[in-house]
Amino acid sequence: MYAERMGTIKNSAIRDILKLMSRPGMISFAGGLPAPELFPVKEIAACADAVLRKNGPAALQYSVTEGIAPLREKIAAMLDPGRTRLSAENVIITQGSQQALDLLSKVFIDKGSPVFTENPTYLGALQSFQLFQAKVTAIASDSGGIDLASLRKHLARQKPRFVYVMPNFQNPTGLSYPLERRKELAKLVRDHDVVLVEDDPYGALRFEGEGLPSLFELAEGRNVVYLSSFSKTIAPGFRVAYAAGDAELLKKLVIAKQGTDLQTNTFGQYIVNEYLESGLYQNHIDLVIKTYRGRRDAMLRALERHLPGSASWTKPGGGMFFWVRLPDDADTGALLKECITRNVAFVPGTEFFPDGSGKNTLRLNFTNAAEPDIEEGMQRIGKSLKVCGL
Repeated sequence: MYAERMGTIKNSAIRDILKLMSRPGMISFAGGLPAPELFPVKEIAACADAVLRKNGPAALQYSVTEGIAPLREKIAAMLDPGRTRLSAENVIITQGSQQALDLLSKVFIDKGSPVFTENPTYLGALQSFQLFQAKVTAIASDSGGIDLASLRKHLARQKPRFVYVMPNFQNPTGLSYPLERRKELAKLVRDHDVVLVEDDPYGALRFEGEGLPSLFELAEGRNVVYLSSFSKTIAPGFRVAYAAGDAELLKKLVIAKQGTDLQTNTFGQYIVNEYLESGLYQNHIDLVIKTYRGRRDAMLRALERHLPGSASWTKPGGGMFFWVRLPDDADTGALLKECITRNVAFVPGTEFFPDGSGKNTLRLNFTNAAEPDIEEGMQRIGKSLKVCGL
């Protein structure tokens, strides 16, 4: 009765775990949720009023599939300040970055099509690729991102429909690609004429160090599709995100989007556009960064206090996640069950590995919990580890 592809798909483990958040006293480090107390509610209300005054019926009407022109122009200017390469024609607006992944899957993937990813990689991307029955190959990754020697070997044997990476504060590991790795990767995909999908929802949330050029920038737009979102920097409820790339490639995504939802929420696009025009955007990001840096540091201290010496973890320079590695024989799925009895949750790492490995790893979100809850939650995880003999 159902389509063949539905036989291989399961629910998102993260979405299932998020249902636990309604439990009284639950401290969740599971979802990649921004802090709701930081949403600029008053400023957004003022922007909504301004949109209705200025644009009235147009903001409430159907619009073009590509997205409203003023917002696309602003995004093009953000990505290419000199406006030497990009225009609105190089940008489309999507319903969150997840829809961009879905559209790319529709455009590029047939049953059995090869797709290369980092290992581990973003669970939502895996769900989209697997829904369209891609053959996902997990390329070995290290602290600097996807391993280029391994990628070269795979590219010599097979040309994928695209390579999917997250170079900034990767979900789930929190790690970022150094500049030299970025340059080499941009050149590698260009030399092999392979499409690279660069997913960058966290790049603006940098706590320390200088920002690095995107792969999209280094490749001058060639062979790279760049995805980002306002979900983490303004509010996820708008579901306003974007894809940037070659105009001809984007036309294919637009056709796929027309058959999916016709267009992204017009009113939401106008409000985001107005908020960008208001001049408040960077001040808001600065506040978010300051708050998240404090929570990152609180979790780092709590990890040091409550986790055993056999555990190790990343120190993210931005974004939303810590990545924890336990001894090789550990099972974080079993650990989660014990943690839930203590009203604390995380995501077992195996969910992020296309090859099913990583049973001894886990992901912790630090942005959606206040500092006292971070301390209490990590204490509960530490007690659960002891019960599990870890």
